Amino acid sequence: MITLGRMKKVDDLRQAWSHEEYEFTPWLSKPENIKLLSDAIGIEIEVEDTESSVDSFFADIVGVEMGTDRKVIIENQIEPSNHTHLGQIITYAAGKDAKTIIWIVKEARPAHRAAIEWLNNHTDADINFFLIEIELWQIDDSLLAPKFNIVEQPNNWTREVKKVSLDQTSETLQARYNFWTRFNEIAFADVEYKRAFNIRKPSTDHWYMMTVGNSKYHISLLYLVQRNEIGVELYISNDKVLFDTLYSKKDAIEAEIGQTLQWMKLPEKKASRIVLSKSYDLTDQTLVEDEINWLKEYSLKFKKVFIKEYK
Repeated sequence: MITLGRMKKVDDLRQAWSHEEYEFTPWLSKPENIKLLSDAIGIEIEVEDTESSVDSFFADIVGVEMGTDRKVIIENQIEPSNHTHLGQIITYAAGKDAKTIIWIVKEARPAHRAAIEWLNNHTDADINFFLIEIELWQIDDSLLAPKFNIVEQPNNWTREVKKVSLDQTSETLQARYNFWTRFNEIAFADVEYKRAFNIRKPSTDHWYMMTVGNSKYHISLLYLVQRNEIGVELYISNDKVLFDTLYSKKDAIEAEIGQTLQWMKLPEKKASRIVLSKSYDLTDQTLVEDEINWLKEYSLKFKKVFIKEYK
């Protein structure tokens, strides 16, 4: 008969971190620990600075969402939430022009849950507030283990419908949202794919961003309803030298991927793109699994080839 341990919650966070600034923030800023938070909220974060000045105040952690230039701020509080820290996260968000604001607390008071929910419902669709409780757990006398619990986060569909513009019909938005929902169900049932990429929440965007551990570039999957096309692209945020380096290996890269790519330096813009696309009748629902399998196949190839060429 197997012997099982008993899990117990450790109420006193200061058994692990006696001080927010000097112990918790340095601990969380380490790559292996920020990954725990990234996994919990579905956003890969790269730490840029700790105790970063905003006027006469200091944000605990400032980072960036990998593969983009979207700023992330994290405010830590190993005690119950309070009004002071609520004001601080808004001040830091404004000072750093952050798109993702994460408030980590020992216990989220109801008034502050309501405040974060209100902010998510009344700010722009590209601004995201997370309220997270940090817990410590232990099995018998084992080492303490941290656990992040999401208390409040953006409401997916409510935020997405705010993105509707005059040239986007509700049918198009719904089609995108349905496709990315189905993509998550099929693609991430594959163990290999789940190891290669982190799942993201479905959206009404025509792209699905896949981070690859480097803030210089990311892989995007494309679902282009008006053009009846799907695609995979390497999106290079702001590095023409990197594009030129990859372009110098164009023949070898295309041979390994097995397809001719579109190499778009876009000199008038900051970003550059390397794209592979395929035509499909996106109104034919019998083709959805074929489309998803094609995206899976070539996004894996893009990651393998481009990561090898430029780490």
